Amino acid sequence: MSAEYVLTLSCPDRPGVVAAVSGLLAARGCNITESQQFGDRVAERFFMRVQFLSDLPADELHAAFAALAPDFGMEFKLRDLAVRPRVLVMVSKLGHCLNDLLFRVRSGLLDIEIVAVASNHPDLRPLTQSYGIDYHHLPVTPETKPRQEAEVLTLVEHYQADLVVLARYMQVLSEDLCGKLAGRVINIHHSFLPSFKGAKPYHQAFSRGVKLIGATAHYVTPVLDEGPIIEQEVARVNHTHSPEDLAAIGRDLECQALARAVRWHAEQRILLDGHKTIIFPR
Repeated sequence: MSAEYVLTLSCPDRPGVVAAVSGLLAARGCNITESQQFGDRVAERFFMRVQFLSDLPADELHAAFAALAPDFGMEFKLRDLAVRPRVLVMVSKLGHCLNDLLFRVRSGLLDIEIVAVASNHPDLRPLTQSYGIDYHHLPVTPETKPRQEAEVLTLVEHYQADLVVLARYMQVLSEDLCGKLAGRVINIHHSFLPSFKGAKPYHQAFSRGVKLIGATAHYVTPVLDEGPIIEQEVARVNHTHSPEDLAAIGRDLECQALARAVRWHAEQRILLDGHKTIIFPR
C-alpha cells in the first residue's frame, strides 16, 4: 500500500530544481498529488512543497534527496503524512484556544496528537483531563523560571513533542528556551500589539474607538512577539461593540488563526524565508 509523503525544500533560485525533484520522484515510481513553488526574487531563493504517493520506505527516499541536495545547495525535509505530529500545548487561565484545539483534534478537523498540556495555573485541568490528556501544573515565579523551563524541556523530551503551542500562555519564554525550541513553538496573541500593551487591551481599544481588531499566530523567537508571522485573522467592529463584545470577537479570531497555523505547520505548508514565512495553503 502506498504511503503519502511531503517534501519541502529551499535553495538558491536557479533553473532545473523542479525538473530535478520531479525527475527523481518519477524515476522511483512516485505519483505527485500536489506541488507548489515560489521564487523570492529579492532573496534569490526558491521554495517548494511536493506531496506524493510512493511504495518506497521513507529512509530510501530521504537518502535519494540527500544525494541530490548538494547539487543545488538544497535544504529539505521529508515527512510521512501518516505520522501525526506530537504537540505539547501550554496555557495559563484562558481556555478558549485550548478548548478549540482539543475539539478540532477529537472531531478529526486537525490531524495532530495533543500529547499533554502544561500550565502555570491549575484551572484548566478538568477540561484537559475530560479529553483523557495529561495535565501538568508548572507554577512559575521570576525566581523559579529557569527551573520551570527545565521542566518544560523535560516534558518535550518525555512526550517526544514535535511542536509546542502557546495557547494563550501568558509567560514570556526565555532566550535560552527559545533557542532550544527554535522553529518548534507557535504563539497566538491579539493583533493590537504593540499598540495596546499590558492589561485589558480590548478596553484600551474600545477607548480609542478602533474599527478593526484581529489576532496573529507566529513562531516564537527571543524578541517578544516579533517572530515570523504565520497567520492573521481580522474582524470589523464599531461603536456599538462594548469592551466585552470586542474581547469575545477577539477570542474567536484567536482560535481561528491559531488552528490554521497549527494545521499548516503539521502539514508542512510553512517554510521560513528569513524573518518571513512562505505559506503553501490547500
